[in-house]
Amino acid sequence: MATIVKIAGVQMDVQLGEVATNLEQMQTLLKQTTDRRAQVTVFPECALTGYCFRSLEQALEFGESVPGPSVQAMVDTCSELNTYAVFGMLEKVDSHLFNVAILVGPEGMIGSYRKVHLPYLGVDRFTTPGDRPFEVHQAGPVKIGMHICYDGAFPEAARVLALKGAELIVLPTNWPPGAEYMAQYLISARALENKVYFAAVNRVGVERGFKFIGESRICAPDGSIMTAAHHTDFEILYADIDIENARNKHIVRIPTEHEINRFRDRRPDLYDPIVEPVAEEFLKKE
Repeated sequence: MATIVKIAGVQMDVQLGEVATNLEQMQTLLKQTTDRRAQVTVFPECALTGYCFRSLEQALEFGESVPGPSVQAMVDTCSELNTYAVFGMLEKVDSHLFNVAILVGPEGMIGSYRKVHLPYLGVDRFTTPGDRPFEVHQAGPVKIGMHICYDGAFPEAARVLALKGAELIVLPTNWPPGAEYMAQYLISARALENKVYFAAVNRVGVERGFKFIGESRICAPDGSIMTAAHHTDFEILYADIDIENARNKHIVRIPTEHEINRFRDRRPDLYDPIVEPVAEEFLKKE
């Protein structure tokens, strides 16, 4: 079985509250990436809805059930094109709202992820924290784990996905000013420390005073940047990933003299503080 998979990351602008417009744009761009033989295409966080809502009530108007009409529309496009896509939207469950990433393919909706780590920013001021374990999903030949934006700042989250078998971790994001160093350094670090491919796909444009910074990138399991958009303009990134490279955690630089395995060499018996409850002083809001 071939292990080379072409992936695409769409660094696009999004219109706040214009669900039909954003959906049509994603469907059109998905046809474009598929024409370039991409097997998996990743769109930004909240690509369906926009991000900078000012209240829960305002945002709830644009939340949908999952699966629902927009998810089904993307499934139909993926089925037509025989491809896979990850995109961001808002999931409405009664009076709750979740910031979610959806993985769809020719066979239907494959998985959804509710954002676990929420910054005090945009719609995340009003969404409910994700309440499900991190999961890995099979999308054709590749195993995909999903994060969203701020999740990338927490190494434990990527490690869990890698331990569960992720070969590609995708990070749909809405990075605003202030996140430049996260884009430039953390994506490579997450790829390197877990020996996985890592695709961070940001949006561009301005929404209610926030100018999103772009800086999307796809990194290889050694932390190197395979492709990046070092600007705030629309761009589609492409990369050919070798999933066998991500599967093999044993790195041999000099046989019998310099070999490492970041999974085998872990010491979880010494990591207890990582899973202790958050200390009281950190729970206080200033």
